[in-house]
Amino acid sequence: MFTNVIVRKPGQSMVNGITTANLGKPDYEKALKQHDNYVEALKQCGVNVTVLEADEKYPDSCFVEDTALLTKKCAVITNPGAGSRKGEEKEIHEVLKGFYDNIEVIKEPGTIEGGDIMMVGDHFYIGLSARTNKEGAEQMIEYLQKYGYTGSTVPFEKFLHLKTGVSYLEHNNLLATGEFIDHPMFKDFNIIEISEEESYAANCIWVNDYVLVPKGFDEAKNAIAEAGYRIIEVDVSEFRKLDGGLSCLSLRF
Repeated sequence: MFTNVIVRKPGQSMVNGITTANLGKPDYEKALKQHDNYVEALKQCGVNVTVLEADEKYPDSCFVEDTALLTKKCAVITNPGAGSRKGEEKEIHEVLKGFYDNIEVIKEPGTIEGGDIMMVGDHFYIGLSARTNKEGAEQMIEYLQKYGYTGSTVPFEKFLHLKTGVSYLEHNNLLATGEFIDHPMFKDFNIIEISEEESYAANCIWVNDYVLVPKGFDEAKNAIAEAGYRIIEVDVSEFRKLDGGLSCLSLRF
């Protein structure tokens, strides 16, 4: 069960964030309202939400998930693979000192982003992507082992981050789309398939037996509901324009 969540408000500079989506520039005012609704959805799941102020220096800084991995026993500060995001991790480090005594740090030449890390119990799957390299993954696994966890790397080709295409919903249920549906590393899970047309909805988040689902993807929503989950739909259209999904917008622990 999660008790705490950290989010960061989007800044006006978000309109200059990194993107490959070709969906146009985000509407800042609309993004602010969507972010407020996202926070309210999290509170509905019974967690305490710490809301950090916007950081205009970093257009993508609302995507706090990429800056750290938070576990029950430790926090690990990442080293983002995108050059424009270097420095975000230092600011989140200061914030996390208020929550954790054990804080580790990924060092160069390792790079890793939280969007490439999926927690399944005490095991962590780490995607090797354009943002997360082998050195970063190996450092992360070494830190995890120090605290009694395990980790393994997941090769893939067609997604920005691991959790762009796969999400763990607890109870051995895994949302998956594209190359992850038949990925050998996930063969022992109950796969809830998300179609290519609704692939954006493969990024959902489980929070205390609720599942937050992006608004507008009825096929995915119905499949998740049929698996027995309580659904909360959240409109994140403006963050989608920056390749961001529901998980990207928070650190849950």
